[in-house]
Amino acid sequence: MVTQRPISLGTPRGRRTRWTPPLMACAAAVVIGALWSGLVHLGLPLPEGGTSLHEGHGPMMILGFLGTVITLERAVALGRAWAYLGPATAGLGGVAVLVGGPSSIGPVLLTVAGVVLLAVFVAVHRIQPSVHNAVMAAGALCWIAAGGLWLAGWDVERFVPHLAGFLVLTIAGERLELSRLVGATGRSRAVFVAIVAVLLVGLVLAAVAPPVGIRTTGAALLGLAVWLARNDVARRTVRMTGAARYMAVALLAGYLWMAVTGVLWLWIGRLHDGGPHQPYDAMLHALFLGFVISMIFAHAPVVIPAVLGRPLPYRPAFYLPLLLLHSSLLLRLVGGVAGQHLVLWQWGGVLNEVALLMFIAMVTITLVRSRRRRTAAAR
Repeated sequence: MVTQRPISLGTPRGRRTRWTPPLMACAAAVVIGALWSGLVHLGLPLPEGGTSLHEGHGPMMILGFLGTVITLERAVALGRAWAYLGPATAGLGGVAVLVGGPSSIGPVLLTVAGVVLLAVFVAVHRIQPSVHNAVMAAGALCWIAAGGLWLAGWDVERFVPHLAGFLVLTIAGERLELSRLVGATGRSRAVFVAIVAVLLVGLVLAAVAPPVGIRTTGAALLGLAVWLARNDVARRTVRMTGAARYMAVALLAGYLWMAVTGVLWLWIGRLHDGGPHQPYDAMLHALFLGFVISMIFAHAPVVIPAVLGRPLPYRPAFYLPLLLLHSSLLLRLVGGVAGQHLVLWQWGGVLNEVALLMFIAMVTITLVRSRRRRTAAAR
């Protein structure tokens, strides 16, 4: 998710080669399980699997899959062997939820992964103190809070704001760092910090006074979306061509969905699973699909080479899953939720997953072809 340049404190490339394949395999298994669970949640006639798989859909996708990818990237960037405990426990925790291991083992492992991620940010902050690193550390604290509430027996919908806080602050912290490249003023950065403070207050209130906390968090999400849209380098790079424009389009589309999320959280003021194609679905997926997955698509050309140590050549075909993601999300939320049409809601959800799988397949094929070309050229 983040694109910060690696802070080389050792020889991370060797460790990356050894650890990355099994960790990425765990992430792949978890995302497949999470997507299957998503289809079941859509009401499709498929085997449901165990209770753990069904109820753990959100944490498995956010902490198990995305958590593994984010902690792996941070471990590669830091270059310390102990940092790989983060992606290892995130991946194993996600797999434990997937296979229905002992009731607490998955949440425990996933919470430990959040603690390791926080330790990574602390280590980085000691080397190079910065506001953006502190913001990402706050995101790790949100991960730990979500894990703690999960272990305390809270229903997933009650700690969804903290899961959102983890991803939003992780992404926003990185975009704050890059905003320096386009000359964001001191006043502008102070506004950013104020918005983050409101977001953190909202997350605290969401645990004790949900209606107030959710609306406060919604206001912060809306404010953050506006700030990012105005200050991100994407406003300039969208006028360029190739990979730069593709990344900018994905970023700006994601900010639009985060603004939509903020409006929904302000307007509805509660997170409650009222059944199929209800406002709860729109409140979650506008953020976790529209914003977060769009950010994944945007950052992939930078993150994947950093993690795998292999270039990911840009292909214009990357626009296809991006377009499908946003158009299917519109179908899901406008036709399905707002229009109360079950079939449109289901089709939108299925196509959401197709978009993600299409993107993963395209990235995989591109990496394989690129490696074959490099091998052939070296002969």
